[in-house]
Amino acid sequence: MNELETRIIDIDVDDIRCKLVALGSEKVKDENQINDIYDFEDGRLLNAKGYARIRTTIDKLSGKETYYMTTKKMLSQGTFKVMEENETIVEDKEMARGIYLSLGLVQHKCIKKSRESYKFKNSLVEIDINDKSFCPFPYIEIETSDVENLKEIVELLGYTLEDTTSKTIYELLADKGIGNKDAKGL
Repeated sequence: MNELETRIIDIDVDDIRCKLVALGSEKVKDENQINDIYDFEDGRLLNAKGYARIRTTIDKLSGKETYYMTTKKMLSQGTFKVMEENETIVEDKEMARGIYLSLGLVQHKCIKKSRESYKFKNSLVEIDINDKSFCPFPYIEIETSDVENLKEIVELLGYTLEDTTSKTIYELLADKGIGNKDAKGL
């Protein structure tokens, strides 16, 4: 599945929450995540702005853990990113890890964050707060399949397309002089 994705960084989390509620969006997730990023030793997936991932989500209300096995590949990067994403729920995290390792992938990074997701106008608006040691600023990601929808959501949240970025999180961190510049795909 292809999705359009953009970010707005250095947000006021409480302000965004209030706006999303006032707009009638539906909160569909409130979770903690552990994102284990895999690639080949030579970094070819991340260098091509893609990756393999095992995501563990822990629902903050129920405590339920869910595991996702995912591959992502950037198709284009202009005003927004166009990503190809393939994802499935798996029952056993260690089995998923074993599959990646048997294909010759190695774990490159483990990223922890809190994510709230809101469904709005057939799109997803996600508030991400990463472990400060990885990314010290909060941001939102807007994921949709329609350009006009994306523009409208950005404006309803009080921003313009000029406030958005298609840069990966690693590119944004590098711009601020933070973190690992070798992993380019997130």
